[in-house]
Amino acid sequence: MKTLFVTFVLAITFASSSISTAQTYPSRPISIVVPFAAGGPTDTLARIMSDPMRKLLGQTVVVENVTGAGGSIAVGRVARAAPDGYTIGIGHWGSHVVNGAYYTLPFDLLTDLEPVAMIATNPQVIISKLAVPAKNLKELIAWSKANQDKLLVGTGGVAASAHMGGIYFQNAIGAKFQFVHYRGGAPAIQALLSGEVDLYVTQVSGAVPLVRAGKIRAYAVTSKTRQEAAPEIPTVDEAGLPGLHTSVWHAIWASKATPKDIISKLNAALVETLADATVRKRFGDLGQEIPSREEQTPQALAAYHKAEIAKWWPLIRAAGLKAE
Repeated sequence: MKTLFVTFVLAITFASSSISTAQTYPSRPISIVVPFAAGGPTDTLARIMSDPMRKLLGQTVVVENVTGAGGSIAVGRVARAAPDGYTIGIGHWGSHVVNGAYYTLPFDLLTDLEPVAMIATNPQVIISKLAVPAKNLKELIAWSKANQDKLLVGTGGVAASAHMGGIYFQNAIGAKFQFVHYRGGAPAIQALLSGEVDLYVTQVSGAVPLVRAGKIRAYAVTSKTRQEAAPEIPTVDEAGLPGLHTSVWHAIWASKATPKDIISKLNAALVETLADATVRKRFGDLGQEIPSREEQTPQALAAYHKAEIAKWWPLIRAAGLKAE
């Protein structure tokens, strides 16, 4: 009986402490852990949001870059952090989906993190060098299948978004491409411009200026709707390959067991930040689209994250991709 009483008292004390913590949150600075180097797209999004979040939450929001293992070191740091809302993480499709199949992780991407909000999506676009004779996606599919033994597709590295987009494209049309891996997106684009490779599947934001300059050809964006940054490029559904949807989306997570009240406060601050006209413009200038209000809930992120893992892990494993 005495043991039961002590257990009961401890439970009540813990619950009271959790409620008090949630009510006073935040009372000190919050860190957003970025899994990539300063100056990159993910870091830029975090820094755009940090000041509006500071004003809304009443505490400094510090952006902290923790690099290594394709972003997995930073994700692990958030997963192991105290569940108090003071260490949260931003990440994307690569760090929170692809890495789970590519690396052996000491944490679970779905159960060791608490979803807070989806903040941005950036679909990909299928592009080619100008020497490719195909003028639309249907012609490109026919040309790719007829020339698959010599067709070269550039990527920004093994298991990078361009590589996964290329694998998804080849599987969808029943072809087998040769992939040429470069050390990042910039050299891959240069390889396309110089004619070293024939095709590239990249984020819309990086391709649009070159398409409009007439240096490369775009066939379709891998989304259900046309993009504000490039409304002239048709969707894959319109162009003849329905359902080939990919996006390098970004979201925010906290550590497992973070109190729901704290998650709600963080989510509310993010939702209001994403509604800010200046933030929306800066995201738009980067080619990032802000999800609808319904897509910004923790529940929507949890469902989408789970669906993305179910979609991509079998493709990655079937391709035999593993970290060396």
